[in-house]
Parts: sequence; structure tokens; C-alpha cells
Amino acid sequence: MQTPVHDVAGIGFGPSNLALAVALAEEHDGPGVDAVFFEKQPEFGWHRGMLIDGATMQVHFLKDLVSLRNPASRYSFLAYLHARGRLVDFVNHKTMFPTRVEFHDYLEWAAAAFADRVHYGTEVVALRPHDDTALEVVVRRDDRLETHLARNVVVGVGLEPVLPGGVQAGERIWHTADLLTKLDGREDWNPRRLVVVGAGQSAAEAVEYLHRTFPETEVCAVFARYGYAPADDSPFANRIFDPEAVDHFYAASGEVKRMLLEYSRNTNYSVVDLDLIDELYRRAYAEKVAGAERLRILNVSRVLDVRDGAGGVRVRVAFLPTGEAADLDADALVYATGYRERDPLDLLGEVAGDCRTGPDGRPAVRRDYRIATKPGREWAVYLQGATEHSHGIASSLLSMTAVRTGEIVRSIGRRSAHVFEEAR
Repeated sequence: MQTPVHDVAGIGFGPSNLALAVALAEEHDGPGVDAVFFEKQPEFGWHRGMLIDGATMQVHFLKDLVSLRNPASRYSFLAYLHARGRLVDFVNHKTMFPTRVEFHDYLEWAAAAFADRVHYGTEVVALRPHDDTALEVVVRRDDRLETHLARNVVVGVGLEPVLPGGVQAGERIWHTADLLTKLDGREDWNPRRLVVVGAGQSAAEAVEYLHRTFPETEVCAVFARYGYAPADDSPFANRIFDPEAVDHFYAASGEVKRMLLEYSRNTNYSVVDLDLIDELYRRAYAEKVAGAERLRILNVSRVLDVRDGAGGVRVRVAFLPTGEAADLDADALVYATGYRERDPLDLLGEVAGDCRTGPDGRPAVRRDYRIATKPGREWAVYLQGATEHSHGIASSLLSMTAVRTGEIVRSIGRRSAHVFEEAR
């Protein structure tokens, strides 16, 4: 029997490819669109390790999966609130930023509508050219290999956590991506000291949460800056997240691209919400007044060495202005050292040989997020992520998800008239 060819195969099913599924359903509604998604996780989940009680989103609720593309969508955050019976309550709350827990529930609510198109617990292990019109997507499920064919592949595998060189995660050394997972089942745990390394939003949230959750524990925040830096979320600065900013960035020269990335770093990288900065300072000051400082801010400092032993982890920290170093014996060391884009060439495998690259060795990405290929290839690979170098700081963020996925769906439709012929 001939293997069917999917119109679209999505690798990963986080918010980006979930938004793609919605865009496919709304912009090409009909039985002719054959889309399938492969997700390594056993069920839908998005940054579960940082679903801290009370932590809020850093983006406006209207920058959901759909609203900037289709304000009337039945998959919007407002539609979710209405379905959950909380729309009036949310309006009365007078906030533009829902909690991360609530937004995750919204994503799960939307993902449930596409359960028949998603293979959970399935990992894509290889991509191969089948012919000039289709790709082979090789997946592993239940220790078995399966091969699917697709005309268009959309890669949305998200970011991967980063630890400093030479550091290995373990029972006492964590990345903030696993914070709540590592704490699960430790309700009776009473650590003497916890150390958090980093100066960004995740670091500050981890410090706040650990300080609040373990009232007898000393929590040490270690970072090289003098203090937490506030995120620039002012209206003009936020224009870097406007859809047209992607057009501007894509058309710019390499020099201008580098300048724009540097100018806009304080909107997204190593910055913290001002309210959270104020709260941490309030606690630190109150403890200083009381003469019992449990929240210790070790600023202008750097971790020199980490030794993980049977009784705990020893962290050697240097105060940079003087070079003076001291050891901190802790029950756990938490790194909030960010994430990096996954290299799409690692995933593309044999397909990479048909893809063009730029002078920097990265894939050459067209404005529609499609990797440029050799002439004659009718199949296509689109990227949702790993496009900051070509499309700018906002291109792969949640702020642009609705617009980006709409552009990808329309590109697929324009390129391949036969892809959606039945849907039309």
C-alpha cells in the first residue's frame, strides 16, 4: 500500500506549532488539509518546571495564539476565558498579564482541540529527502521506527536549557527549567542554604519562590551585575515586537542587524520585571532591619568552582572588585543561565545537504521562514525558532506567534497550489 503524503508535518507541539495547527484550521478550513504533529513529551506541556504560583506572563494576553492574526478566532485567550466562565472575572481583575499557570491552562485547552492530529510520546529521529516533492520524517514511538511522508515540514522544537561549561545537572545541581520538577515530592525538605546563579527573570523568580517556599532557608542570589536590571517594556521600546519590525530587520544590512539586536537586548535578555525587583528588595531590606538576613544578594560576583559531594554542593564564589573568594555549602545549586536556540541543521540530517547556508554556516532563511533550498526541490522546511539572526529578536517569541504562523500557512498555500486544493 502506498504511504500517504501529509501536506504538513510539524516537529514539536509547543505554542508555536499549536498556533500553526490553529492557523491551518482557520485559514484553510476543510477536509483537504492533512496535518500531523510529532511531540516528544507524553502530553502537552510548556515550561512546566517554571509554572510558579503567582508568576505572570511577560506578554499581553492579546498576544496569544491567534488574536493578532484573527481577533475573531474561537481559539483566543478571551474565548478560553468565556469557555471557562471567567471572562467577567478577568476583566474585573484589570490586568493585561495573566498568570503563567492560567496561560498554560489556555494552551492545554487549545491543544485539546487538535488531539487527533498530534502523536505524543513520539520523537523525530531523522529527516530524509524522499523525492523532489516530499520528505521522509522518521519517528520513534514505543521503541519502533515509523516513516511518514510530508510535502512541508515545520520545525518548532523550542529552546534548550544552557548550563555553564563543565557543569553537569544532577540531584543537587539544577537548571531553572526543572525547578518545580526537582522540588516535586520534597514537601518535608528543609534545606539550610540554596544558591541561585543568574540575573534574569527566571533567576529572580526562582529566588523569590525559594525564599517564600522555604521560610527557614538561606537563599543566595549570585550574579555579576550590581543589581537586577529592569526590563524595558515601555511603549516605544515594545515596537521591536511589532510584526513590521520583522520586515525592517530582515531587509537590514548585517551591520544594522547587529546594532538592532544590541539595542533591543534589554527588552528580553537578562532583565527582570520591575515589580519583582521591588519585591525582592523589600524583603532584603526588611530582613536587614530585623537583623536576620535570609535573602543574600551576592552581586558583582561569579561562581569559580562547584563541587558536588555526598553531603551537598560546595560553591566557590568570588567578589569581582577585590577577587576575594569564599565557599558556600548548599543543599542545591540552581542555574538560571538561560536557553539557546537548537541548531536546525542537527535535526535536518540528510535534508541539510539540499539546504543553503549563509556565510555564518547557519541556514539561509527566507522572509516566510522557509529554509532556502537547491533548485528543483518542491518540498519545504519552515523554522519556528532559530531565526533571530535573520528575522530579529521578536521573530521566534510568543509575541509574534500568531502572525508568524499565519505567514507560514499562507506561504505554503502560495507555493503549492495542490496542497490545499480540496480545502479550497
